[in-house]
Amino acid sequence: MNTLIIVTVLVVIFALLFDFINGFHDTANAIATAVSTRALSPRVAVVLAASMNFIGAVTFTGVAKALAKDIVDPFSLTNGSFIILAALISAIIWNLITWYFGIPSSSSHAIIGSLAGAAIAAAGFSAINYNGFLKIIKALIFSPFIAIIVGYLMMSLFKLLFKNLNLYRTNKSFRRVQIATAALQAFTHGTNDAQKSMGIITMALISAGFLSGSDGVPLWVRIACAVAMGLGTSIGGYKIIKTVGGKIMKIRPVNGVAADLSSALIIFGATQIHLPVSTTHVISSSIMGVGAAQNAKGVHWGVARSIVITWVITLPISALAGAAIFSIFKLFL
Repeated sequence: MNTLIIVTVLVVIFALLFDFINGFHDTANAIATAVSTRALSPRVAVVLAASMNFIGAVTFTGVAKALAKDIVDPFSLTNGSFIILAALISAIIWNLITWYFGIPSSSSHAIIGSLAGAAIAAAGFSAINYNGFLKIIKALIFSPFIAIIVGYLMMSLFKLLFKNLNLYRTNKSFRRVQIATAALQAFTHGTNDAQKSMGIITMALISAGFLSGSDGVPLWVRIACAVAMGLGTSIGGYKIIKTVGGKIMKIRPVNGVAADLSSALIIFGATQIHLPVSTTHVISSSIMGVGAAQNAKGVHWGVARSIVITWVITLPISALAGAAIFSIFKLFL
C-alpha cells in the first residue's frame, strides 16, 4: 500500500474523529437551552439531537462542496493529503482543549484556520483561494452579530405578543414548544456543521486523485460523517451545555424558544447559500441578543466576553498549529 493511500485513509479516519468530537463539542449548543429550562432531560435531549443531526447531515451537501474548493485548490496542492491531515489534527487538538475547559469555541474556526495555516506552510500565501476564503471569513464574522440582532428582535416580539399572559402558564407552554425548537436547532446544526468534515474528506479524495473536481460528495462520505456526528452527540457535551445554557444568562422557556428560533433561522439560511458558519457563535450570540432584550443587566457579560475572546483567538491559533504540524510532517517528506 503506497504512502498516498495510507495518508488518505488517515485523513478519512481523522475527519470522522473530528466530526465525532464536533458532535459532543458543538451539538451541546443546540440542546443547551432546552436542558437548562428542563424542557428535556439531558439524556432525552442528547438522543433527540443525535437523531436530528444525522437527518440534517445527510440531507444537504452545499456547504461541503464550498469548503472543498473555496479555501484552497486541491489540484494545486503538493502533498495536499498531508496538509489536510495536519489541519485535522490541529483542529481536533483545539476542540479537545476548549471542550475540557467548557469553553464554547468554534469547530468551524478551528478547521478553517488550521487548513489555511497548513496550506500556507506548504506552499506560501499563494495557496489560499482568497475570494472563497474571504467569503467564508465574512460569514463567520458577521453571523454572530446578525444573531444578536435577530435574537433581540425575536425576544422583543415575544414580549409584545405574550405580555398579558400568565407567566407560569406561558413557561409551561413554551417548555413544550422547546422540544420542537431543540429538534429544529439540532437539524440545522447537522445541515451545516457535519458538512465541514464531508468537505475535508472530499478535498482529500480529490487531492489524492480518487475523485475529480466535478464529482459531488460521495454517498458513503455523507453517511459516515452523519453517523460520526450522531455518535458524538450521543456522548453529550455537558460542560458546554452548562456554559451556554446557564452562565450567559438565566434562561426561561420563552427565552430558549426565542434563541432557538433565531439561531436556527440563521444557520439554515447559511446552509441554503452554501456558507459554513459557527453554530457555537450563532447560538451563543442569539442567547446574548435574547438576554439583552429581556434584561440587559441579567446577561453575564463577563462570560460573554470570555466566549468572544475565544472566538477571536481560535482562527489565528489554529492556523499557527496547522502550520506547525505540517512543518513537522515536512521533515519526513
